[in-house]
Amino acid sequence: MPERGSGQAPALRHLGEFSGLAEVAARGRGLFPEAAPGPALRRAARDAVGVLDLAADDVRVERSWTAGDLDGEELSWSLGYGPRTRAYLLRPRGVTGPLPGVVALHCHAGMKFAGKEKIADGPEPPSPEVARLRGRIYDGRAYAGDLARQGFAVLVHDVLGWGSRRFPLEAMPEPVAALAAGGGPEGLSEADRYDRAAAQHEHLLEKYCTLLGTSLAGAVAGEDLAAAAYLRARPDVGPVGCVGLSGGGLRAALLGAFDPGVRAVAVAAMMASYRDLLDRHVASHTWMLYPPGLSRVCDWPSLAAARAPEPLLVLYGERDELFPPAGMRRAHEIISRAYPEGGYEGVFFDAPHAFTLPMQEHAFAWLSRHLAA
Repeated sequence: MPERGSGQAPALRHLGEFSGLAEVAARGRGLFPEAAPGPALRRAARDAVGVLDLAADDVRVERSWTAGDLDGEELSWSLGYGPRTRAYLLRPRGVTGPLPGVVALHCHAGMKFAGKEKIADGPEPPSPEVARLRGRIYDGRAYAGDLARQGFAVLVHDVLGWGSRRFPLEAMPEPVAALAAGGGPEGLSEADRYDRAAAQHEHLLEKYCTLLGTSLAGAVAGEDLAAAAYLRARPDVGPVGCVGLSGGGLRAALLGAFDPGVRAVAVAAMMASYRDLLDRHVASHTWMLYPPGLSRVCDWPSLAAARAPEPLLVLYGERDELFPPAGMRRAHEIISRAYPEGGYEGVFFDAPHAFTLPMQEHAFAWLSRHLAA
């Protein structure tokens, strides 16, 4: 599995004396190919990821509200399994005509007790845990509302494992559930205790998904595809794009690769070459970044670029502790080669693993240019 032009495999320091596994695994078939964008890559990647074919059925408006200069709706729909998905739809106050739409995808962040609330305000104020998370990675902002204020219909929905779609403790193995049911350190809130359990439960969930012929990424992508199809079908919504940070950026990249109806895709702080993650960066990430079989189809930036020449924005944090700088630069080069005629914009910010206010404003302006009627 040599690096481009180097003839050497990357280090796998977490594997110690077993780091030769990389070369053995790559024999004869290779890993992380820089695949050409287009329908063939999208089909092969979709099959490897095991994307579920889902639809948002029986959509209901659960409640509506107005807060300041925004109108909001809480929606729910059925996906055929699990509890009903809950979602917020935010629009500028009093605007009834068609608006460009954005599917805003909440992050992972090791926080599964909440989903959509991490990036969107509903009728109630945010919980202390949500406020803490926003301060850490969103510069204190519920950015979906700020995006709506700029003239968008913004849909934010929960997905498998988060918020309204989270697992009940009784579905978790007893040692895992104990982390939430009083087994955690004193002083932790119910939400924090739940998230400790959910972090361990994700390993079991990925095992089930793999056994069922899909993956956690494939199940979540199926739910995101259903949400995007619903938003596009609304008569008060025009062209649709998507945006997300970290795990939400991962979801945005998958949605853009698998849904040709998504006009513009913005990915924040979720881009590097797989080969560079092998050096001490594997453990930091969710199972959603590692669908079984995908690494033989393409490298991660190649999948994000599979939608070329359709618009793609990637925002990189130069101080991102979850991605090596060399991997981000390699990803930028791979995506740039997939867009020889333009359509891709990669911007490096002096930022950690976050969606800072300057990054948000850049993404909002970029979405406006590509989605405005």
